[in-house]
Amino acid sequence: MASYSHSPSSSYNSTTGSPTATSVSLIFSLTLPVASSPSYPPQTESMPTSITTVTQRPIITICTQRDQGDVPSSVRDLLLSTKRLQELLKKWSLGQATETQVSDAYVQIGNDFNTTVRAFAIHQIDLSDIHSIPGELRVPLEQCLGEDPSPEILESYMPEVRRVLYKLLRGLQARQDQWKAVGARVPYETR
Repeated sequence: MASYSHSPSSSYNSTTGSPTATSVSLIFSLTLPVASSPSYPPQTESMPTSITTVTQRPIITICTQRDQGDVPSSVRDLLLSTKRLQELLKKWSLGQATETQVSDAYVQIGNDFNTTVRAFAIHQIDLSDIHSIPGELRVPLEQCLGEDPSPEILESYMPEVRRVLYKLLRGLQARQDQWKAVGARVPYETR
């Protein structure tokens, strides 16, 4: 009897900034009767025929990059994340949001930024000039959150936060014609 199951996984090479192919691991289990033979251990009439289970784990790579190559959606999500961060910073300054909520919004920007970089990379659009954005944004956020929440403190750090977000926006706008051209085009998909 043969049965199989699969578990998909995808990965991203954070060192090189490039996506790796999505892979699916298939696990096959085969149950085979073992034939009686005069080999060791010798089989007697009182010993039943034994069953051996063999498990093989081949890895098969399937290219499913539909979601990864969706530039307009990834850009939209990234811009919405930056807007959410700014809203949470304002709420934080008024005591209506916690540091954790602001930190989580920053982490979401990082995730959306990485998704955007991957989507652009699939279409061979270079974003290397804005790869430093998450790190640049982290500095004023950490400094701001290190202070007691107040509108005055927020206003002292917002110019730097806005400068970094503006740099991100300009970097995306500089490639707007390129990514709009690929917006309707979906990279290859194999099923």
